[in-house]
Amino acid sequence: MTKLTTHCLDTFSGKPAKGVKVDVYFVSGNRTKLNSIILNNNGRSDKPLVDGTDFKEGQYELVFFVGDYFKKMTDLPKTPFLNEVVIRFGISNPKEHYHVPLLVSPWSYSTYRGS
Repeated sequence: MTKLTTHCLDTFSGKPAKGVKVDVYFVSGNRTKLNSIILNNNGRSDKPLVDGTDFKEGQYELVFFVGDYFKKMTDLPKTPFLNEVVIRFGISNPKEHYHVPLLVSPWSYSTYRGS
């Protein structure tokens, strides 16, 4: 099935990052918000972020609101090192499934194209 999915793992606590807000944008041409979700107890969305005919070739952006998430579990400075993690990536074949995970702590993050 052609779709875009994500999950977020909290490497600070070693658990899924439940409750993180994620916004999804299509950024080819104008920046257009497509979806906004809250990650479930497994750090995943309950539905695809984008699917079907809305899932097309172009540039996308995921915005993970990790500052709000980490403020609930640890003392962060007034201006945290990471507040919003923005991942911008391209979809070249919308007939494939794209999975974009985020591994995050209050001080670092990494991502990759998953399966």
